[in-house]
Order: sequence, then structure tokens, then C-alpha cells
Amino acid sequence: MRRGLWFLAGAGAGVYGMVRGRRAAEAFTAEGLHDRVSALFLGARLFRDEVAQAASDRETELRERFAVVPHGVPELGFETGAARPPQPPEESKESTR
Repeated sequence: MRRGLWFLAGAGAGVYGMVRGRRAAEAFTAEGLHDRVSALFLGARLFRDEVAQAASDRETELRERFAVVPHGVPELGFETGAARPPQPPEESKESTR
């Protein structure tokens, strides 16, 4: 019984070692290195997208919290239909001759 147990343990360790060795050898081939670099860039891109999404969510949350309209300043006391302060005139885009 003891010899059979040690035989199975040795065979299992040998198979495990062979599989790990093959994976390590494959990782250092040109194709394996290409796969690892591609995975690194994919991970960086996913991380960048997650950070951008979290920043956007946080900005939206802060704008709602402080009642700031998107792309502007808060509506300081002006309700819909109320008189607004005069806006500066826009300059003509046409060139004068």
C-alpha cells in the first residue's frame, strides 16, 4: 500500500512538472510573448475604460449633488420661464471687407 501511494504521488508530481514546464517553454516562444503583450495591452485598455467610467459616474454624481448643469454654471435662482440676465452679443463670424 505504501509503495503504491508513493508511486502515484511521484507520477502525479511528474505530470504536474511536465505540464508546468511545457507552459513555461510555450510562454517564451514568439507567439507566447505576443499573446502576453496583447493581454497586457488589453488589460491596460480595460483599466483605462474602467477609470474613465468611474470618473464620469463620479462627475455625474457631483453635478447632481451640487445642482450644476452639464456644461455650465448652476442655475442661480432662475426658474423656467423667468427673466434671465442679458447675454453678451455673439461676434459675427463673417470677416469685414
